[in-house]
Amino acid sequence: MKKLILASVFTFVGLTAFAQESEMAMAASEVVETTQDGFSEITMDNLPEAVSAAVSKSYPSATIDKAYVNDKNQYKLEVSLEDGTSGTLYADEKGNWIEL
Repeated sequence: MKKLILASVFTFVGLTAFAQESEMAMAASEVVETTQDGFSEITMDNLPEAVSAAVSKSYPSATIDKAYVNDKNQYKLEVSLEDGTSGTLYADEKGNWIEL
């Protein structure tokens, strides 16, 4: 009889453990915009034509790898040349080179 009562208790405890609601932690996803020195990365579609034209005129063999913009509409361009060198250029929205 003791074994029957003990088995009933274990069964009851086991079933109640599975009946409890489990809290699932939902991972919140956030979109974080990275900034570098006040510059936010933009797509090449958002790069003004004047800036693209200035790069192709001054550096014909250069390829723009990444482009960034700040709140003053100044553009930071990471470019690479055909010979494997790379560098950073800064321009205003009219395509004039600036020093930062």
